[in-house]
Amino acid sequence: MRPYKLGLTEYDPERAFPGFTICSPSGGTESLLLDMQGEIRRKWTLPGRLGNYALLLPTGNLLVTVQTSEGPKFNPAGGQILELDWDGKVVWEHIDHMQHHDFNRCANGNTVYLAWELIPTDEASMVIGGIPGTEHGDGGVYVDVLREVNQAGETVWEWRMVDHFPFDKYPLRPNRHREEYAHANACFVQPDGNILVSWRDLDLIALVDRNTSQILWEMEDRKWGGQHDPRRLENGNITIFANGSEQTGPEHSRILEINPETRETVWEYKGRPVDEFFSSRVSSAQRLANGNTFICEGRQGRLFEVTTEGDIVWEYVSPYTHMRLDGLARQFFRARRYGVDSPEIAGRL
Repeated sequence: MRPYKLGLTEYDPERAFPGFTICSPSGGTESLLLDMQGEIRRKWTLPGRLGNYALLLPTGNLLVTVQTSEGPKFNPAGGQILELDWDGKVVWEHIDHMQHHDFNRCANGNTVYLAWELIPTDEASMVIGGIPGTEHGDGGVYVDVLREVNQAGETVWEWRMVDHFPFDKYPLRPNRHREEYAHANACFVQPDGNILVSWRDLDLIALVDRNTSQILWEMEDRKWGGQHDPRRLENGNITIFANGSEQTGPEHSRILEINPETRETVWEYKGRPVDEFFSSRVSSAQRLANGNTFICEGRQGRLFEVTTEGDIVWEYVSPYTHMRLDGLARQFFRARRYGVDSPEIAGRL
């Protein structure tokens, strides 16, 4: 739906969580820090085309990916992870042309990220389903790897999907090409070191044990419609952005808070009416310190904050458009709000 207004469209200062929002227009070469008025308070110019998104570290530095010319030509490709200081100077970088989607800075200074590896067609029989004969032109099926590197860029830990994933439980849907299995789009390191992973094309989230490499917990739901951004809360529950794509009924997105023990949804947000909130791809959700939820409706370039009752108390629609493989878009992959007193901001503004 075409927005009526761009930039800041809603702001209730009494109920919104005060802070600054980091966002990076897909297809662009900038990361922006917005204040509550929707004004740019800081801008980082990247040395290349954005990979997917950027986040702030407790030091105030920016961690971001940019695209490299090598590696498979998929939309979510990155390849170069950069750390920029507050003034935009590159203070750390790591190149892995197979890096894609997501990345984390660990407490010990290491970095965990998603990557691909190519499994030759004649060795990829464990990948079940999909359209026969649609393997990648590079000669096989790309599957996911979790990789951890230290500050020197050395790989210190790796989890290969081909070694530990129950492929037989999760076939590709009949309409999926076999060029990739199965589109992981998020990996989040937990306080105990275990990693929560999301696979969009399987409607699956799973917890990988850092020490044993086994899957400790998993949950799938076709009604999620290619979910993004699963986050474990302090109460142990998990929030996800349920995109709601490729459904039999009217397509619409939801934000869900799920109890992983009972697998019950304990809180939900959806549009009023439901089709006013829908992003078929990308997107994110963040529970804020005041109990509100900050949402990135990625495909629409819309950022907004809702109360537990579902009232919109802050909204911003991106005025920035960039050309992507699928055409001109105002997309954000993910966005985050940082409190005024957070370490990431810490009086810098």
